[in-house]
Amino acid sequence: MLDQNEDIGVTTGSVNPVVMECNDSYLNDLRGRHVEAEHVFEALEKASDEFELGSVGAGTGMVAFEFKGGIGTSSRVVDVGGEELTVGSLVLSNFGRREDLTINGVPVGLLLRDYGHRKLRTKGSIIMLVATDAPLTHRQLKRLARRAIIGLARAGGKSYNGSGDIVLAFSIGYRIPHYGKEKIRVDVLKDSLMNSLFAAAIESIEEAIIDSLFTSETMEGRDHHVVDAIPSEKVVDILKSRKALRLAD
Repeated sequence: MLDQNEDIGVTTGSVNPVVMECNDSYLNDLRGRHVEAEHVFEALEKASDEFELGSVGAGTGMVAFEFKGGIGTSSRVVDVGGEELTVGSLVLSNFGRREDLTINGVPVGLLLRDYGHRKLRTKGSIIMLVATDAPLTHRQLKRLARRAIIGLARAGGKSYNGSGDIVLAFSIGYRIPHYGKEKIRVDVLKDSLMNSLFAAAIESIEEAIIDSLFTSETMEGRDHHVVDAIPSEKVVDILKSRKALRLAD
């Protein structure tokens, strides 16, 4: 991390990473300590704007709505006062009862309750990241982060006891110099202009959760535990039958 973050000051500055996790013990022998130092360095070196989704990295052992979960993304571009701004979301999905899964208002999980293997559960966790280029203060970012929970609820998340639902929101709308004693002034959005950003956070989190399901594959893990991928074709048929699927032209 120090190699990738050059210190231009007169003293050696620290690098303070934020680390979050979800428990993957149903599929993974987590006490086996299989992640070695070389895996960490390899992940840091390969970090890129282009990355895989679904059952990769931290998403490998995830289970969502009793289907295979993992990493999913989505984004929205919105007009705010005549300026195009972006809200992007990334999730690590590892939560939910099968019957709770909802896609575009359709109780898909309930209709698939008897499909494949089932890992009966209520608790679980999800990590939700919300990034934006809108210039927001830390207070406004907290407001944006709270809307992510609405997106979670729209997908069927109930925040059951034992569920760790964590949101981290950040902005790249401006940068604060690490060194120097001069005063800093930044332009930020008025609160009254944030409604479209709220909607974008809600929609992108909901869609990122669905994305994490559709990009994950069936997996057999420890003790022969099997978690099925969501049957995407069946889901599409269900949504079509309920007239809840809008196809691109």
